[in-house]
Amino acid sequence: MLDYDEEAARYDRTRGGEPRAEAAAGAVLGLLPDSARTLLDIGCGTGLVTRRIAQGRPGIRVFGADASYGMARLARGRIGAVVLADVRRLPLPAAAVDAISAVWLLHLLRGDGPVREVVAEAARVLRPGGVFVATVDKDAGHDVGSDIDAVLAPYRSSRPADAADPVTRHARTCGLEPVGEAGFAGHGQGRSPLRTTRAVLRGDYASRLALPGTAATRLAAELTALPDPDRPRADPSYRLLAFRARG
Repeated sequence: MLDYDEEAARYDRTRGGEPRAEAAAGAVLGLLPDSARTLLDIGCGTGLVTRRIAQGRPGIRVFGADASYGMARLARGRIGAVVLADVRRLPLPAAAVDAISAVWLLHLLRGDGPVREVVAEAARVLRPGGVFVATVDKDAGHDVGSDIDAVLAPYRSSRPADAADPVTRHARTCGLEPVGEAGFAGHGQGRSPLRTTRAVLRGDYASRLALPGTAATRLAAELTALPDPDRPRADPSYRLLAFRARG
């Protein structure tokens, strides 16, 4: 896992910046009902996407929550209302908001249990008819048919933490019904072999790759042997699902 307090200062410039944030926010807004007046962005990070959501729907009050102090501090400078919190235990009463967004969050969780807890907490704080919007299959969005994908294929886990099917099952168990989906481009996020190698060795793909023993070192060697190791391959395409609270 990354140290997100340490990563905060360089996060945006290494993750596609404003173009990626604009694409993500536009996709989230397209899944929100016109009646939504409050939105909580959980795992809001630096607030770049959160701010774009607020700008895209002037009539909605937008708040953020993140477990990293470094990230929350930057987000507060952008959107004002940010709470430092474990998003599995939000400091909010039940039925408090009309919408919740979780962009690039669920794939960071380790195992089925934490994902289920986040979905359950979203269901708890949503008002009846409210909508929960989350990215799913995040790492799979990077599978663009490149030589990097071919090298990663033998190491892929069959059960990433944010796979769409289990997320949907958790949502239904918590009283959230699927109501839509959208996709958006991950501008500036095309992987190069060297960038992928660094991510593998940091453990960034723990929910997507099975790397027991020395497998990570072996995979890193295979990646660095690819041609044009600094050249980014095609940008990924991300997927959002929307779920509505019953009532």
